[in-house]
Amino acid sequence: MPPDTPLFAPLPPLAQGVLDVGDGHRLYFERCGHAEGLPVLFLHGGPGSGCSPRQRQLFDPARFHVVLFDQRGCGRSTPRGDCHANTTRELVEDIERLRLHLGIERWLVFGGSWGAALALAYCSAHPQACLGAILRGSFLCGQADLDWFFGAEGVGAICAEAWSALCAALPEAAEGRALAALCAALGGPDTQAAARAALAWAAWENAVIAPGQAPPAPPARDDAAIRALIDKYRVQAHYLAHRCFLDEDGVLEAARRITAMPSALIHGRLDLVCRARNALRLHRALPGSRLRLVDGAGHSPFEPAMAAALIGALEHFAVHGDFSHWRAD
Repeated sequence: MPPDTPLFAPLPPLAQGVLDVGDGHRLYFERCGHAEGLPVLFLHGGPGSGCSPRQRQLFDPARFHVVLFDQRGCGRSTPRGDCHANTTRELVEDIERLRLHLGIERWLVFGGSWGAALALAYCSAHPQACLGAILRGSFLCGQADLDWFFGAEGVGAICAEAWSALCAALPEAAEGRALAALCAALGGPDTQAAARAALAWAAWENAVIAPGQAPPAPPARDDAAIRALIDKYRVQAHYLAHRCFLDEDGVLEAARRITAMPSALIHGRLDLVCRARNALRLHRALPGSRLRLVDGAGHSPFEPAMAAALIGALEHFAVHGDFSHWRAD
């Protein structure tokens, strides 16, 4: 591994496939690592983001058999950007269909941000299929999280320049109607308005995830990239407008129902997307969970301190099968 990062070297998937889950949706999935290794399910965030090759690098390919898939409407799943029959309930059942399709008896569930909330929904619905859970940067799906992320008095007060830029691109943000305006633009027939909304949302999200860093260049004049961005944020807007079909009470209730499952909560102390208070609340709700707040880390799983914490938790579970002796300080 390179000395400046704990990530493992990039490797191609063992296999790739597409699973028809009904309702017109077909899910892209891939298997990575060691075919006889400890099965791990990776749940991406967003909602709407899809998986990336870099996410494979969190897992030791000699130890783990990792399954990654793009959720309905996301990434390489089709139809991309489609919100029809696309709710958390359908996603939970998609995961179970995928497990049965691959012939995996039980797996460790690994989810970050929105993926952590989806992991809780799945683990509570299908506990017999789950060895344990590792949850990073947990999103609780409630109004408090939305007000924080889309509010002038929330993270907008910290990332002030980026907030001003969002308000310039989307005046409704200054009036407390950012999400409603984004939903209208991304779901409407005006493709130019949808592109402006998607680019503004992407710039804001990047600024909050990596404050103080130069933002990535927007996909100017790249119609395919802009179309992908619109599809991504259309799905995300659909979920956030419905509080991910869970709301905060639903996420915490799902956690309370998981009574005998090893679980590790890992959260960056400097996370501006999902505040560390989310992890503290989840820790109180999730029986027997172990919590680690990572100094110097934010929301991204690829920051060195966060990646090291995640890889350490994975390695501990591979050796011990639980988190009872995992150092969570």
